[in-house]
Amino acid sequence: MSAPHSVDALIKHIQSRYKDMSPQFQIGAHYLIDHPTEITLISMRKIASLAGVHPATLVRLAQYLGYAGWDEMKAVFSDRLRMLPGGYADRAQALVADTPSRATAWEQTVHAQSVDIHALGSANATALPDAIQALHQARRLHITGFRASHAVAFSFQYLCSLFKPEVFLLDNHAGTLNTALHHLSPDDVIVLISFAPYSREIMQISAAAVHAGCTIIALSDSKLAPIALEADHVLTFATHSSSFFPSTVAAQALVELLAQHMLLLADPSAIQGLADIERRLHDTGAYL
Repeated sequence: MSAPHSVDALIKHIQSRYKDMSPQFQIGAHYLIDHPTEITLISMRKIASLAGVHPATLVRLAQYLGYAGWDEMKAVFSDRLRMLPGGYADRAQALVADTPSRATAWEQTVHAQSVDIHALGSANATALPDAIQALHQARRLHITGFRASHAVAFSFQYLCSLFKPEVFLLDNHAGTLNTALHHLSPDDVIVLISFAPYSREIMQISAAAVHAGCTIIALSDSKLAPIALEADHVLTFATHSSSFFPSTVAAQALVELLAQHMLLLADPSAIQGLADIERRLHDTGAYL
């Protein structure tokens, strides 16, 4: 196979060979895919230092992927950078997100989360339309996320259920996960939401979805996340935070965006259904 000529093709190439890579190659590949803007803006030695590998590892990785050397692979990322919207200043924000400053904790938090949200557009521009179409066409939609990802999954399921029938939250309440997975079918779409460290349960669901022939949409912090390697569509979100725990703000923004686009594609009766549910909530005293 010749060396990929686009970042999207390179990502698919890495995904297909990732399991067979050495641990050092996996670390290097992970950093390349998760920080595409940095590849063109800082030196290879600095990238190697940030990734935690030797510079020679990056050169050998480029050759392993079919390029003559680092510069030839870097050119692919340079072409992608020229096509991204916005100016250099906008894209450089991601590079300084973790730089210590004299800003207050509040300002640091707002900055980190705004960078995460800003990155959603360029990270998902190519994959978003197909993922939205798959969600729209789903006969039954299953959404799942565990531990810190559970709140995002619950929010997405709740939003979708307001206008789309047959939307389910897959969890392991009362140990019923295996029973729910037994009923998966090829017509189903499953949304897997997870970020590092990835939960064991999410991989159990991923394996079951693959076995059942479901369409899998992965929402994760990396295109090389375990749930992304077997997915039909992959959307990514950043989890940078100035706090002690990864931020889920960008993940929440992503599912709200997906729900919005799903509603725009829905049958006009979906709007009426949404109005009926809202009226019922008021009539039954659900709201004060």
